[in-house]
Amino acid sequence: MLAEINSFLNDLIWGNILIYLLPLLGIFFTVSSRFVQFRYFFKMFSILRHTEHDKHGHISSFQALMLSVAGRVGGGNIAGVAVAITIGGPGAVFWMWIIGLIGMSTSFFECSLAQLYKEKDAQDSCVYRGGPAYYATKALGQKWVGVIISILIMITFGFAFNATQSFIITTSFESSFNIPTWITGISLTLIFALAIFGGIKRITKFSEFIVPIMAVGYLLIAIIVIALNLSEIPSLISMIVHEAFNPSSAIGGGIGAVILQGAKRGMFSNEAGLGSAPNVAAVAYVAHPVQQGIVQSFSVFIDTIILCSCTAFIILLSGVYQPGVEGVQGVLLTQNALIEHIGPYGGYFVTIALFLFGFSSMLYNYYLAENSVNFFIKGNVTAFNIFRVIVVALIIWGSFQDLGSVFSFADLSMGLLAVINLIVIALLYKPVLQLIKGYDRQLKEGKKPVLRYNDYTDFNIDKKIWKEIVDTIQNNRAKGEKDL
Repeated sequence: MLAEINSFLNDLIWGNILIYLLPLLGIFFTVSSRFVQFRYFFKMFSILRHTEHDKHGHISSFQALMLSVAGRVGGGNIAGVAVAITIGGPGAVFWMWIIGLIGMSTSFFECSLAQLYKEKDAQDSCVYRGGPAYYATKALGQKWVGVIISILIMITFGFAFNATQSFIITTSFESSFNIPTWITGISLTLIFALAIFGGIKRITKFSEFIVPIMAVGYLLIAIIVIALNLSEIPSLISMIVHEAFNPSSAIGGGIGAVILQGAKRGMFSNEAGLGSAPNVAAVAYVAHPVQQGIVQSFSVFIDTIILCSCTAFIILLSGVYQPGVEGVQGVLLTQNALIEHIGPYGGYFVTIALFLFGFSSMLYNYYLAENSVNFFIKGNVTAFNIFRVIVVALIIWGSFQDLGSVFSFADLSMGLLAVINLIVIALLYKPVLQLIKGYDRQLKEGKKPVLRYNDYTDFNIDKKIWKEIVDTIQNNRAKGEKDL
């Protein structure tokens, strides 16, 4: 009965509420901001190239981006895209792209808010905290909303998703390399514990190292596959677009199934609007909240438009996928497709990629949960260590247990989190529009934008934090210009 109730609520939230709410709000944010995700797209490169100089050990915009990509990019990029194509056909890829492009604006809004309303960590003055629980409490004055959000994040990411990722990684290694799950589980747990007991700074260092390797490695394999099938690319793209509106390969449901599968894959994968990424966006040391909004918007592009497309192309350019036939799917479909393209090593590559994607997601998931703990208990080292021990124990447990039912429950809690977060950012869209106007104004004046915090008297932001950031950055800029 519980399973049936859970399934019903999951279908209700994901299939009847979020499937409309996410795109509609994404379109509203896109139009009201004058297509902010496209206007500012190329500014992302200059923001990352000219990271603000900081000698105190604050987390940089690039490190925050890598941690965010670590979370957005996961097993769903390999397995989830395969499922979407199996059920919805090649046309699902087109709708995945559309939801990703729209979601970029949603991510911009929620991550800009996380920056605007961030606060200092009680243990380390060079670390910031923020996210939906924080901006719901400060901007709306509704702490109970923040409490609900924090509990949902803790359950979803800290407990359920991490334990499930552990199971996926260990069973994948057993299948590909015949390594017993207990050996992989213990090894995974030790590496994971080493990372999280070092706090957010060590987590970002791990992500800064792992994420570029996994993303670039997967992209290179996809480029090799595309190069081997270059003549087929124009017809493949044409087929994807045609199937998006005239499906012949979807397994039941016609165009509705195509749109649903593409949209769900985009939503699950890039997490735009789900309330998870803003927790990471808040930690970055930037001169203006819009800068991190731009960077986090780009992480949606990396996840959905680049890496999900890599999986789609690998599958659709192979003979493994049979249109309209419900055969192999998930990781196995991607694995078999890559084996066809580059030989037996393709299967091993998918397993290694799944490990890197999964492990980086686990670090990200842990930080989201830790940030939620901080919302309740600020600066209590003992409480944090107890929580870390619990999470590590769940990683070990998950490596031996098939937690499909737990994962299904986590989908429900994540859906509830998304609904609450979307309502909150819809109510708070005006501060973001004011941030954009202020940022644009300074660009037109020929200045490097900083947050003019005194312009935000109507909003309950921590002006002391922003004064400290802006004064330090402006002094550093002045010193740098003088040195030149």
